[in-house]
Amino acid sequence: MFALVDCNNFYASCERVFNPNLRNQPIVVLSNNDGCVIARSNEAKALGIPMGAPAFKFEKIFKQKNIQVFSSNYALYGDMSARIMNILGEFTPDIEIYSIDESFLYFKGFDKIGLEQHLEQMKKRVEKSTGIPISIGVAQTKTLSKVANRIAKKYPQHTGGIYLIKTEKLRRKALHWLPIKDIWGIGRQHQKRLEALGLQKADAFTQLDDAWVRKNMSVVGLRLKKELEGEQTLDLNALTDKKAIATTRSFDYEYEDLSYITERVCSFAIVCGEKLRRQESCCQSIYVFLKSNRFKENTAYHNKGISVQLPYPTNSSLDLVKFAKIALNKIYQSGIAYKKAGVIVSKMTPQNAKQTALFTEENPKHFPLMQQIDALNQSLGKHTVMFGNQDLKHRWKMRQNHLSQNYSTKLTDIIEIKAL
Repeated sequence: MFALVDCNNFYASCERVFNPNLRNQPIVVLSNNDGCVIARSNEAKALGIPMGAPAFKFEKIFKQKNIQVFSSNYALYGDMSARIMNILGEFTPDIEIYSIDESFLYFKGFDKIGLEQHLEQMKKRVEKSTGIPISIGVAQTKTLSKVANRIAKKYPQHTGGIYLIKTEKLRRKALHWLPIKDIWGIGRQHQKRLEALGLQKADAFTQLDDAWVRKNMSVVGLRLKKELEGEQTLDLNALTDKKAIATTRSFDYEYEDLSYITERVCSFAIVCGEKLRRQESCCQSIYVFLKSNRFKENTAYHNKGISVQLPYPTNSSLDLVKFAKIALNKIYQSGIAYKKAGVIVSKMTPQNAKQTALFTEENPKHFPLMQQIDALNQSLGKHTVMFGNQDLKHRWKMRQNHLSQNYSTKLTDIIEIKAL
C-alpha cells in the first residue's frame, strides 16, 4: 500500500510551533520580497484570502481582520521538513520526498489492521516530536493515495487525519466525490477537455475508453486512469539529480538600471553553478528571463526570455556568467522597469562523463578553481569568496519585513525561557 503524508498548512504550522499565541489565529505567509500570499492557515482561508493574493492589495484587509503576516522563512521551513522526513523514514525504508511538505511512503508486510495502527503511531510521533499536524492517505496506488489524503484532510473530524481506501466500494465512492479538476496530474488543458465532454467527477474519467485517453491525453493520461482504477503504474522515485536547475527572484523594487539587473542575473548564474557542482552535473543550455510587474496598472506587462546553447557542458560559474550576460543583452530593453529575473540551466550531463567538443573546450583551470571557491565558502561562510560580477558589498537584500526568527537553525535566535 502507498501512503501520502502531507503536512497541514505547513508554513503556517511552522510559525505556530514556536509561537503558541498564533494558534487559532489567521496566518498568511508571503513569497520572496513579501510579494504575494503563498500559504494560508485554515482561519485565513475562511476569511476569504485567496492563494496568490498580492500583499500590497490586501494590506488593509490583513489589518482589518487581524491576520498575522509572515515573510517566507525558508531556513526554518527546510529544517522542520528535514526533521519530519527523518521521522517518516523510521517507519518505512521506502520513501519518496515529493516536496517540502509531502512524501510518498510504501508499506509492505502489513495487514490492514496492522497498517492502521502503524500509521497512527507514525502520526502521533511526528506531531509530538515536531508540533506539525499531518494528514495521511493510503491506497493501492500513488494516485489513489493522493485522493485518500484529500479526504483525510477535508474531513478530519471523521477520519482523524488518516484515511484508507481499502475496498473497491471505498475506491468508487472516493472517485465519485472527487472533482475532475482535483485529480493529481490532470493539468488545466485536460481538465477543460474533459469538462467540455460533460465529465465532472473522477469516476466519469475512469469510464472513458483506454484508446481515447491514450490518443487525447497520451500515455501519461492512460497511466493516470489505470492508477485511479487501482492498477499500479507508478513506483516510488528514488532520489535523482534534477533535470533542470532554476534560480529566480522578485526584486525588492522595480529596476530599469542595466548594471543592477546584470549583477542580479550574474549572481543567479553563479548560484546555478554551485547547485550543478553539488550534484556533480554539467549543463549545456542556459535560459534567462526578465519580467516587469504584472500587477502594475496602466503599464504593459513585459515578459521575455531566451535560451543559449553552450558550446560544451560546464558547471563553471565563470562560464555560466559569460553566457548569461549574452542572453540578458538580447532581451533587455531600456525604459522598462523590471520586477523579476531568473536563470534556468538544463540539458544535464554527469560531470565525470561529459562529452567534449573538437574545437571548443572548457578551460581546464576552472574546475579546480570552482572546487576551492566552494570549499572556502562552505568552511568560512557563504559569500566569503565572491565573483567580480557580484555586488562585493552584498548590499542587496530581499524585502522580508515580517520575518520570524530562525528558531531551530541559528543559535542567536533560539527560544529563551525564564525560569522562576
